[in-house]
Amino acid sequence: MTKPVIFCDFDGTVTESDNIIAIMKKFAPPEWVKLKDQILSQQISINEGVGKLFSLIPSTLKEEITAFAIENAKIRPGFKEFVDFLRETGIPLYIVSGGIDFFVHPILEEYVPLSGIYCNESDFSGETIKILWPNKCDSLCENDCGCCKPSIIRKLNHSEDSFKIVIGDSVTDLQAAKHADFVLARDLLEEKCVEWGINHQGFHTFFDCIEEIKKRIEVGELTC
Repeated sequence: MTKPVIFCDFDGTVTESDNIIAIMKKFAPPEWVKLKDQILSQQISINEGVGKLFSLIPSTLKEEITAFAIENAKIRPGFKEFVDFLRETGIPLYIVSGGIDFFVHPILEEYVPLSGIYCNESDFSGETIKILWPNKCDSLCENDCGCCKPSIIRKLNHSEDSFKIVIGDSVTDLQAAKHADFVLARDLLEEKCVEWGINHQGFHTFFDCIEEIKKRIEVGELTC
């Protein structure tokens, strides 16, 4: 039996839609669309692409953008119950997000302690928004991830007998999925798990995630 540890994406996973995309649709000039397509097709790195996206937006819009992101974010059903379940069973939860601190932190503050959140940071001191990268790739990753999820997993996964579960949905989760023992996946990530033969299960709500983990505990595959 192995002990589970959860590494969960934020945008499009904890929330029902991607917050960065919503912000760009609302506040960015039309050239953001080409950058978005280049990121999703992996023509440019996430680091380069997200940095360029936010550089399109004036820093003076900080309060308006923050308020919009918080109001626009819809938490996926079952997330509170999922967090409660993990807390009760003693399963560690880390939020690993390509999102930005100015909206990730306030949206999650009632669910997850700040110490359990790994995301990008922001600087509004210049004319346009600058993204900072406190979680860059380590020496084992050359993908210029921005917020490097494999590097975070390696840093936080101290136990050799742990069972790494990655939960996610999109391009920022692809490399993390390759380092997982099991993936709970949606959308593009689920398609890639099928294509790459990665051990996974699809999900729609976090109630599905609870049931999947409970099932594995009940049959003795996981221990808490």
